[in-house]
Amino acid sequence: MPTELDQQLTHVMAGLTAPGGMFETVPFERFGVTMPALKGAPPSLAHYLGHFCQLHADKPFMVDGDVRLTFGEAYAAARALAAGLVARHGVQKGDRVGIAARNSANWAIAYMGVLLAGGCATLLNGFWSGEELAEGIDLAECSLVLVDEPREKRLQGQRHGAKLARIEHGVAPRDGLAALWPDGDPAATALPELGPDDLATILYTSGSTGQSKGAFSNHRGVVHGTLSYVAQTVMSLHVLTIRGMAPPEGQQPCALVAVPLFHVTGEVPLFLQSFAIGRKLVFMPRWDAREALRLIEAENVTYFVGVPLMSYEIATHPDRDQFDLSTCKSFAAGGAPRPVEHVTKIKDAFPEGFPLLGYGLTETNAVGCGNFNENYLAKPGSTGKASEPLVDLAILDDQGTKLPQGATGEVCIRSVANFLGYWKNEEATTACFTADGYFRTGDLGYLDEDGYLFIVDRKKDIIIRGGENIACPEVEQAIYAHPAVAECCVFGVPDERLGETCAAVYHLREGASLSPDELKAFLAQHIAAFKVPEWLWQSREALPRLGTEKIDKVSLRRSYTEEAKAA
Repeated sequence: MPTELDQQLTHVMAGLTAPGGMFETVPFERFGVTMPALKGAPPSLAHYLGHFCQLHADKPFMVDGDVRLTFGEAYAAARALAAGLVARHGVQKGDRVGIAARNSANWAIAYMGVLLAGGCATLLNGFWSGEELAEGIDLAECSLVLVDEPREKRLQGQRHGAKLARIEHGVAPRDGLAALWPDGDPAATALPELGPDDLATILYTSGSTGQSKGAFSNHRGVVHGTLSYVAQTVMSLHVLTIRGMAPPEGQQPCALVAVPLFHVTGEVPLFLQSFAIGRKLVFMPRWDAREALRLIEAENVTYFVGVPLMSYEIATHPDRDQFDLSTCKSFAAGGAPRPVEHVTKIKDAFPEGFPLLGYGLTETNAVGCGNFNENYLAKPGSTGKASEPLVDLAILDDQGTKLPQGATGEVCIRSVANFLGYWKNEEATTACFTADGYFRTGDLGYLDEDGYLFIVDRKKDIIIRGGENIACPEVEQAIYAHPAVAECCVFGVPDERLGETCAAVYHLREGASLSPDELKAFLAQHIAAFKVPEWLWQSREALPRLGTEKIDKVSLRRSYTEEAKAA
């Protein structure tokens, strides 16, 4: 039965999408399939950036150490950079221009400038090795890469076909991007006209199943992905107003930038959405929970998004009570499932705020589902309902047939925000789309009676132990329920008798103690015996992560399988 919040959200969205409404839709045909598109969507990201930077020109936008920029100043810097890219470096419409650098205000200006110049912003993974960076550069056929000093050093000795230009952090854009700045008046350099079908971005998949692929999108896809999030935000604010819980009048929304901007969670819902809602962004060079607490207080941060462990570390940090965190009301997670235990801990730590969860992928430009406020508390194991008004969510079998409510199958998403394909990889592109335009996410899940999506696991990561299926997230949530555990990862290892057996590696919170036998005894009280890992390893170090901050399950499975074989 729909909750009161569901009913309010549905009512508000109906008004927003009605004829003449802010998010009115019109039919759009993509790959031979008709789907909704937003009637008032800007034709390109260049139009989007220009409109909202003018609308919010005098508001604070970027805070990066001593560097502070308004929306107007950020746009002026990006416009100058675009002129330099065109006039000094010969960038033409559709040219892939890579960005390989850590988060900073100058990373953001570089991204904006590449788009305004008509280039395709190619977001290289800042955690990659030099060899991986070179492979990514050549895969996308980048002509130019904007690179900071650490990434430039990694690329030394690597063969690739791009010219490099330096980005410096912590200084004003004109100094940090001096190698790209125009010689004369930026306005004297004409920039190309861009439309919805022009190439906009390439983002790389996490590489958890092999070599990374470059997911490319046009301006229409990225604009709609961004506006889908704006619609969810506007809808939520309307509901808060109905409830008398709206933010104080005149309070500027503010977010901490703690996730990589080369990842779609950082790029679309965090960075690009901020233009439309006039949100200030506070940059962190690297993740540190105590520094995050300090910045939340100092900059009046209202919204936090990160991988689940980040918000959990904020909620449980021993110094949390030393800071005034009252402005921060929303604690969102993306990029990985959030353990149910974390949801309760965050709500207990911030009783006036709410944990939030989004579900989307690089290939969907982050668009998919969302679980909000008390609905998330009621269904903490769910990623929420399909995001209106754009997302068509279906659970399909291997043949592409829709499965009934409650049946487990592959989660598939169809929307105008979806990417176009994998760069120079037609085989992978063909394999990931159904004949009627759904993107196959590779996740297994089901829809409950209220339309809420529950992810069971990755399609190929379910452990089949002697004919019994074990869902890794269920075992992980049981392990996370132990207060000593900071991180864990569950996977299958080969077994001659059963085919596979359940294995797990875990890392403890600082100062905690928990032996594998003690953890097994704890788990035996909460899950069926066949689900209790037969192999348990305690890692003294934090678990390895991919560039998207997801735990690198592939490398853990590989290394610990060897340990199991040797035992």
